[in-house]
Amino acid sequence: MTKRIAVLGSTGSIGTQTLDIIAAAPDRYHADLLVAGRRVDDLIAQAVAHRPRMAIIADESLYTRLREALEPLGIATAAGAKAIAEAVTHPDIDMVVTATVGYSGLEPTIAAIRADKDIALANKETMVVAGSYITRLLAESKTRIFPVDSEHSAIYQCLQGEDAAAVRRLIITASGGPFRTWSHGAIERATAADALRHPNWSMGAKITIDSATMLNKAFEIIEARWLFGIEPSRIDAVVHPQSIVHSMVEFCDGAIKAQLGVPDMRLPIAYALGETVRHSGVSDFCDLIAKGTLTFEKPDTDKFPCLGLARLALDRGGNAACVINAANEVAIAAFLAGQLTFTGIYPLIMETLGRIPFIANPDYDDFVSTNTEARAVATDLIGKI
Repeated sequence: MTKRIAVLGSTGSIGTQTLDIIAAAPDRYHADLLVAGRRVDDLIAQAVAHRPRMAIIADESLYTRLREALEPLGIATAAGAKAIAEAVTHPDIDMVVTATVGYSGLEPTIAAIRADKDIALANKETMVVAGSYITRLLAESKTRIFPVDSEHSAIYQCLQGEDAAAVRRLIITASGGPFRTWSHGAIERATAADALRHPNWSMGAKITIDSATMLNKAFEIIEARWLFGIEPSRIDAVVHPQSIVHSMVEFCDGAIKAQLGVPDMRLPIAYALGETVRHSGVSDFCDLIAKGTLTFEKPDTDKFPCLGLARLALDRGGNAACVINAANEVAIAAFLAGQLTFTGIYPLIMETLGRIPFIANPDYDDFVSTNTEARAVATDLIGKI
């Protein structure tokens, strides 16, 4: 039976690759719902090509253009965050691919869980912002989570057939980003163009900057803690510049399992869509002889202090990670706009964190208010720099 898929963030890097995989296997998958943020022309083109049941644009000011283009084709349209959250619960949808960027993925993911939809999770911020809350929702739902982040997909693959009690630790690999070999002084002068030159991966701007600060690795540690139920003390990050080993699991007997492959997001996307079933032709094969030496290094937390935010957020708990995520999203936008230096991102996050009231056991409304307040504080701080 054809699996009907909702693709949230369909015009982004993960979304477009997801649609490529769907188009290559029309007997297995169909894009039932497409959702984009602001790229309305790209969304229209995707809808014309894939003929979903429905297309939604998050920016309500662009709705008229979407409706006029697609309604003559019999494709339903809508706009806004509430419409997205409602649409993912439709009975025709079998799986929701959450490929939106940042905090925007939280509300539709919660809606999908409450509707017992399976989720291919590419939006790490959902688990970062509200990991404990999401975990409680999942315990009451039939939803299954299939990780799409390459690191969490690698861990998920390594855990197949294993006893969770035998896991000693999770080892999350990091490329080190574009500034791995740069001096402190050079990093202080880094431009947005420098930060966007990732050595191995082709990704969207936000996650590429997160890779440069290594905050993405902090977020992945937080996400892994909630996805796999592993204590933070048993999750480590290691720098692996070649990006061939995507992550590892160490077991109590000393064995380490690793998932290797070329840096290509199509592999974890397809693995999630197929619910662990592997399909040929998804990714290029990895020639280990041609790759030569694979190396591993200890992360430099002096040069990349954002990595330490994982421990801080998990130790503090509550709404701390929500504040960190909100301040980071504001900081990245300011950095890309030339309003903040690269090395100003971490201090801005810490200053924002110190100004937001701590909530030990937040509910959904608390996350919403925390996100709003943290963004306002971070924006105000940037205005004073």
